[in-house]
Amino acid sequence: MEPVAIIVVAVIVILVLTIVVKSILVIPQAQAAVIERLGRFTKVAEPGLNFLAPFVDRVRARIDLREQVVSFPPQPVITQDNLTVSIDTVVYFQVTDSRAAVYEISNYIVGVEQLATTTLRNLVGGMSLEETLTSRDEINGQLRGVLDEATGRWGIRVARVELKAIDPPPSIQDSMEKQMRADREKRAMILTAEGQREAAIKTAEGQKQSQILSAEGAKQAAILAAEAERQSRILRAQGERAARYLQAQGQAKAIEKVFTAIKAGKPTPEVLAYQYLQTLPQMAQGDANKVWLVPSDYGKALEGFAKMLGAPGDDGVFRYEPPKEDVPASKPEEDDDEIKAWFDTAPDPHVAEAVRAAEAVARKEVPSPLSVRPGPVSPGARQPLSLGDDPSAPPGPGVPLADSPELSDDPNNP
Repeated sequence: MEPVAIIVVAVIVILVLTIVVKSILVIPQAQAAVIERLGRFTKVAEPGLNFLAPFVDRVRARIDLREQVVSFPPQPVITQDNLTVSIDTVVYFQVTDSRAAVYEISNYIVGVEQLATTTLRNLVGGMSLEETLTSRDEINGQLRGVLDEATGRWGIRVARVELKAIDPPPSIQDSMEKQMRADREKRAMILTAEGQREAAIKTAEGQKQSQILSAEGAKQAAILAAEAERQSRILRAQGERAARYLQAQGQAKAIEKVFTAIKAGKPTPEVLAYQYLQTLPQMAQGDANKVWLVPSDYGKALEGFAKMLGAPGDDGVFRYEPPKEDVPASKPEEDDDEIKAWFDTAPDPHVAEAVRAAEAVARKEVPSPLSVRPGPVSPGARQPLSLGDDPSAPPGPGVPLADSPELSDDPNNP
């Protein structure tokens, strides 16, 4: 084959390949292509395989159909109170009409940026700084509504708008920091005062309860002490009353013994005179006795006394004659039940119960040497009462109180 023919065939093959390449267009997913034929809009190529007229159709623009995020640089905005703040905005939008995005606006991204800036200035210009800082959601909603309505004819749908940052001037930031610090200190002082108030209330409540309990304890202690003092005085008074009665009874028995002895001895006036003379020195031993007058007729007085007590004997001397029948005197404690109660040596049941409880506690904690019972004693000796004994139990072998030698009613008992 001649070289000319080879060149022609190569040119034809290249031309065919070029035509095939020009006539086939592959569009990726989530993209679209605007096709023009001889400079006029023909169609929008969908994702996938598309056929074009070679050398007649061309791709005007490829459009991304996904939602796009565009962050715009900070824009100075003046608020209603004449403060300049710097605001960063972020716009989320999506192209819904590729033809309008290409033919209705030259650069839809720049258009969205400028529209967002102007709308933001209009919105923030009617608010104060404090309202601007606290009304981000309101600003975002209004800004999205305006942008979505304005960009609808561009084939763009604004999903949402966010204010990324609102930066006031440095002087305002310093004042805001001071105000925030003052507010925090105020809240801290309020919380501290509340805590101190609660602590004071709790402390006062505790002191109140403590004083109430202390007063109750002091009251109970005073009542118990008064009751114990009352019982002690009653018992002491009863003991003194019984002791005085026993002393009087003992003196009566002693006098009775003396007179019995005198009666048994049948004294004469001479013996009485001798006893009288023996008593005079004892009567004169008192410090207050200064002068004593001894009557001269004391012998006659003794003689009359002997005549009253006795009868004249064979020798003419008056001697005492005992009565035929000596009627023993009755005991007062046997005649009167009230006096008999004086000699009741049984302890108070309440006191005995308290003593037994104290002894039980003492035996459990520390054994007392007093609780050891003594050994056997001789009959006739009184058994001492130990702390372990029951006070209400009958006494052991010993000499009863009424049978003591000093208080015996038997005249013949020495």
